[in-house]
Amino acid sequence: MTTTTVNPVLRVAPASPAVAAAHFRASLALYTDVSDVAAALASGDGPGFVLVDSRAPEAWDQGHLPGALHLPTAHIAERAADLLDPAVPVVTYCWGPGCDGAARAALALAELGYRVKEMLGGFEYWVREGYAYATPTGRERRAADPLTTVVDTGACGC
Repeated sequence: MTTTTVNPVLRVAPASPAVAAAHFRASLALYTDVSDVAAALASGDGPGFVLVDSRAPEAWDQGHLPGALHLPTAHIAERAADLLDPAVPVVTYCWGPGCDGAARAALALAELGYRVKEMLGGFEYWVREGYAYATPTGRERRAADPLTTVVDTGACGC
């Protein structure tokens, strides 16, 4: 008797193209990435969304995206109505891929009726991709990490 071993990738069969398309369409409706946020912020027309940093004050002071609104997740319920226009989409971010603060902030805002996306990569990947960030003493920028960006375009090359 011959035993056939299925590799770990194909142990569960891939979804049908229609199911996959629906999933990825929904995913793109919920998430954006650092390079797309940077491009939107740099556009002359304005980004069309409010960028919300959901981290604690100490993290904000270490650095944050220029133009971001500081609204820690713990304060969303009581402050969102005073700071955000429900007609304007919101993009949340936190530290990075190892932190779910942006997802928690996005959930809190969605439950209050805001249209929201989460910026994948967070502040960590903003800095790693070489974009300028604000601190209490001014703007700073680190060299782009060649593992996260194509240096001549500032994007992942996707």
